[in-house]
Amino acid sequence: MKEFEPFEYPQANCIAGVDEVGRGPLVGAVVTAAVILDPNNPIEGLTDSKKLTEKKRNLLFDEIKEKALSWSLGRCEPEEIDELNILQATMVAMQRAVAGLDTQPDFVLVDGNKIPQLPMAAQAVVKGDLRVAEISAASILAKVTRDREMEELDAQYPQYGFAKHKGYPTKAHFEALAEHGVIDQYRKSFKPVKRILGIE
Repeated sequence: MKEFEPFEYPQANCIAGVDEVGRGPLVGAVVTAAVILDPNNPIEGLTDSKKLTEKKRNLLFDEIKEKALSWSLGRCEPEEIDELNILQATMVAMQRAVAGLDTQPDFVLVDGNKIPQLPMAAQAVVKGDLRVAEISAASILAKVTRDREMEELDAQYPQYGFAKHKGYPTKAHFEALAEHGVIDQYRKSFKPVKRILGIE
């Protein structure tokens, strides 16, 4: 089992970890998760979701949902991202994930260097998905959820290759976008999409 980097947990009875997936893609929602782990029911193998194989992520996804004291997903759709900008939309999606927990935490640890406005104390943790088990669990829930949504979109629009690049701006994605144009699920405020739409 990978040991987490040292991190001093705040003095709190109930801590939730929060992470997001999908700030960079040109298409689809930004997805967040909030997780409160059960100290009496530990989960082996938690780490940054990007460092795990897809198979391992899927197994942990089910285990986290089964063993966590509470978990919740939050999201912002492309229209909201276009309206708010991606940073604000991510913060709103994080607020939604925390609000959706059926146990209210008294402290929230958020991956990265910014925290949304929350009704309880919160702290940003750089590289949190490598340092805090709760954030790692949240990163896995968010990533698996979003990846599966991209696979569903791929089934509807196979010409774009969403299952492969998950909506991120790759060379193959740019080529597909140029050839097939913009579908509703694209973020119209993102530069490469604006360029195709001719609204720069």
